[in-house]
Amino acid sequence: MLKTQFILSTIVASLALAGCASVGPDYQRPQLEVPAKLDVTGGKAANTDFVQWWSAFSDPVLLDLIQEAAKNNQDLLLATGRIEEARALAVGAKSNRYPSVDATLSGSKVRTSETAGKLGAGAEPVSKDFQLGLTASYEVDFWGKLSRADEAAKARLFAQEYNRTTVQTSLFSNLAQSYFALRAADAQLALAQATYQTRTENLRLQQKRFASGATGELDLHQAESEAAAAEVSVSQAKLAVSNLESAIAVLLGRSPAAVAQPVIARGNDIQALYQHLSLPADLPSDVLNRRPDILAAEQTLVAANADIGQAKAAYFPSLKLTTGIGYESRVFKDLVDPTSLLWNLGANLVQPVFRAGAIGAVVSGAEARKTQATAQYVQAVQGAFRDVHDALSSAESNEQIYRANLKRVKALKDSQRLAELRYKNGYSSYLEVLNAQRDLAAVETALIDTQRAHLSAVVSLYKAVGGGWEVKAISQ
Repeated sequence: MLKTQFILSTIVASLALAGCASVGPDYQRPQLEVPAKLDVTGGKAANTDFVQWWSAFSDPVLLDLIQEAAKNNQDLLLATGRIEEARALAVGAKSNRYPSVDATLSGSKVRTSETAGKLGAGAEPVSKDFQLGLTASYEVDFWGKLSRADEAAKARLFAQEYNRTTVQTSLFSNLAQSYFALRAADAQLALAQATYQTRTENLRLQQKRFASGATGELDLHQAESEAAAAEVSVSQAKLAVSNLESAIAVLLGRSPAAVAQPVIARGNDIQALYQHLSLPADLPSDVLNRRPDILAAEQTLVAANADIGQAKAAYFPSLKLTTGIGYESRVFKDLVDPTSLLWNLGANLVQPVFRAGAIGAVVSGAEARKTQATAQYVQAVQGAFRDVHDALSSAESNEQIYRANLKRVKALKDSQRLAELRYKNGYSSYLEVLNAQRDLAAVETALIDTQRAHLSAVVSLYKAVGGGWEVKAISQ
């Protein structure tokens, strides 16, 4: 009991010597001029749950796909592994701030030369030695080298946690955009198939008219060309659907066999999804504390700042305390006898005198890394507000394009109807009918693509303001 108290009192005394101020700069967030308010103009506005923004589209299939991706996506699993690695490094850095205690048990048997003159008269040439004890060592953190290392490791752990959240928010937005693109491709395929059916019926009609002599060979070949072009459009639309299905299967983290033969469920069609589209009524202005990529960049900057203090601490003396207590005996049965007790207490103070500029080089390197981390942080903030700006501009532009295309569809339907009527009455050529049909099909295709682009822009806006995660999920 007395031996244990002795060791503990030695450790406590060592700890009491610590507590001096850490060298190096304390972290301060860079001062940046950022917008005080983010304005949403145009379009339908609605109150939005930014944590689960995808629920605003009222599509249960989309919700199921996001939940599946959250469980199985390989990028998320990779990011989780990096968090565990950073956590282990943080635990290791923190442990250096505490004493290390080791238990030892050793035994040796040595034979000394009888002719070397090292043995006393009558001494046995063969000797034994047994030792049992506890040793403890502790480096006093006078200058904050260990605390700065702990600070840096914690910041890098937080950075990895925010990096995983960045992967998560990107995954959810990419999955939603891919799903919207798939439903748009489904609509494009249905439109291409309907157009192909119409072109086939036109060709059949022209073949009959040509056979009866009611039309010329030019109209027949034009109908054949249009039918073939429509067939090409169907093949292209099927390819787009197939490629999107495999891309979504990868995002969902499905097996290689499931990626090779993807089966993706469908929910609302593109028109129904578009009907649920709305811009958030109020955008969170505190993007600096919502965007996980910005928070990750800041934690990297915190770590780089702490590295400077850790490097500068090498200029100053380091003090390591050691202590030990135990037993030693040449006979094993007497090892724990009170008369076999031994102990030691030591201190080692080291002051660097000449390192040929090595310490200064390490400090300069740490300061350079902080400069890089600061630039990366500023770039992350710049990128965030650019994302917000571009997403808002894209949403507003696509809404205007959609409205204009609706007007074009209505006008071209009337044009096609009049062209067909003129052709039947002999007032125009078949080419006029084909041109009207081509123009209408092109605008209907553009209308679907505009719906997809508008949906994608709104998703980009949710991502740009840091939607898709609970901000309180990572606590410091």
